[in-house]
Amino acid sequence: METEELKRVTVALEEEQIEKLKELAEEYRKKLGQRWTLAAMVRVAVGDFLTKMGKMT
Repeated sequence: METEELKRVTVALEEEQIEKLKELAEEYRKKLGQRWTLAAMVRVAVGDFLTKMGKMT
């Protein structure tokens, strides 16, 4: 499995967005049996958005 280098960025999110990402992290933890951080959930959300916009595959 190839590991990609992560870059640190600062992102401003609305409180409701943070709450929903934390809820999703907990759902992923229960389904997959491993801890998911808020940062990991932001990467998933951004990746999904970019894929839907045709910018990533």
